[in-house]
Amino acid sequence: MKVTDVLVHCLENEGVEYVFGIVGKESLDLTDSLSKSKQIKFINVRHEQGAAFMADVYGRLSKKVGVCLATLGPGATNLLTGIASAQLDHSPVVALIGQAGVDRHHNESHQYLDIVKIVEPTTKWSTQIKEAVSVPVVIRKAFRIAQMEKPGSVAITLPENFSPQMIQNSPIPVTPLPESIPFLESIKSAITSIQKHRKPFIIIGNGVIRQDAISELQMFINTLQTPVSHSFMAKGVLDKENPLNFFTLGFNENDMVVQGINEADLLIVIGFDFVEKLPKDWNANKLPILHIDSLPAEINEYYPVDCELVGNIQKTLQLLNQFEIPAKSWVPSGNLKEEIKKTYQIFNKSDKPSTDTLTIENILYIIERHTLDNTIVISDVGSHKVSIARTYQPKMPNRCIISNGLASMGIALPGSIGAKLACPSDPVICITGDGGVLMNFAEIETAKRLGLSFIIIVLNDSMLKLEVQQMDKMFGKSYGVTFQNPDFIQLAESFGIKGRRARNLIEFETILKEELLSLKGIVLIDIVM
Repeated sequence: MKVTDVLVHCLENEGVEYVFGIVGKESLDLTDSLSKSKQIKFINVRHEQGAAFMADVYGRLSKKVGVCLATLGPGATNLLTGIASAQLDHSPVVALIGQAGVDRHHNESHQYLDIVKIVEPTTKWSTQIKEAVSVPVVIRKAFRIAQMEKPGSVAITLPENFSPQMIQNSPIPVTPLPESIPFLESIKSAITSIQKHRKPFIIIGNGVIRQDAISELQMFINTLQTPVSHSFMAKGVLDKENPLNFFTLGFNENDMVVQGINEADLLIVIGFDFVEKLPKDWNANKLPILHIDSLPAEINEYYPVDCELVGNIQKTLQLLNQFEIPAKSWVPSGNLKEEIKKTYQIFNKSDKPSTDTLTIENILYIIERHTLDNTIVISDVGSHKVSIARTYQPKMPNRCIISNGLASMGIALPGSIGAKLACPSDPVICITGDGGVLMNFAEIETAKRLGLSFIIIVLNDSMLKLEVQQMDKMFGKSYGVTFQNPDFIQLAESFGIKGRRARNLIEFETILKEELLSLKGIVLIDIVM
């Protein structure tokens, strides 16, 4: 078989369902080989950045590796933002990139760039196929690295001169990823640490969701009876009505959870990625840390480790739950949880917004009120991302997708495609600003061509609101952050999807309820802020 036929067999061996990408001259052989696969569907997108974002969100939700494809030069560099996003948000992604033949690598040559060097800082591993027979080894290694904790992105370039060569190699069998658990002595040390401290505070990160440790974590929390906060990407690990849930940690301003942390005498940090928020922002007092994660703690002066439990988080918590853990039953002074709910506008089931104004908090209240438990909300990046992180309470973990590592504008719309393909039976709502939505608006054509159904909410205020707020605070004025928008209804209809407009909260609630009931095709709701 030719090299690219073997490569596709290797992808099938890894369980790949979709490859997102754009075809180019240097990837023609690979595309031809994909056309013969009965397992893999190639999804031709409208921009390589969109392909990488689709692979990113698909990887997060499916727990499989998302795969994207591009050709050399601008195709490769267009992938870069999405690859970097997957790397910093720890989503498993493999990027396949066509490259010029090796005979052109030593000269200045049309569209030739050293892709391996370009993408190396944005990946866990970046490599080039150097001999045809190495393809099965490289593919197996790439998928293994992408999935191992902490997951991330891998990039493989394939020079076009290798693609049509004939080889006899077969895929390498997939073996389970190795798992470790802490030594018993470490578990006992952790129990001793918990016993000797009166006010532990639990901080949860995305690693808990990645390693399916939700039920074990909830058992640990219920036993310890101590306050809990979570990162942006770990939303949904506790019900919002749980009295121990002190909501989200990690804001640049007005991070009220830190008030509770400052009263603690031990921080139990579970599966937390520093990329979400550095410890100096939430542990200025340098409180001792009980570190529970798949990897050893990073060295940081604001992260003084008292004890480390390194290994699979699910199995580690199972071991901890076998021991007698004393209930601490403490809460931060004052009425901190209610103050957080009031400030962040986290409504109870019986609450209602005080006005019909179209604020993002009121919009989130309506969404939370009318959506099913399995609804996936994908946030783009902007001031609304901060509000979603503060206010919106998903009913299940991994049902609020936020780009928080790289914080990439433009991720939400293509990410919704990845989400629907990973979870076809789950409703998807994309919330985006008018800045982010136009970055990858063309992917609506991709979604429509695939026959997908989801809701796009566009917050239309003709500005980059977060930057306006920041500049007003710093300089008393803003500059270079406003623009004019197209008519989003007409734009939506030109792509063959339904467009609707809400001018007040009552209109938005009516539209959302109607569209959630039918949920056929793609609907864009233009919200005039």
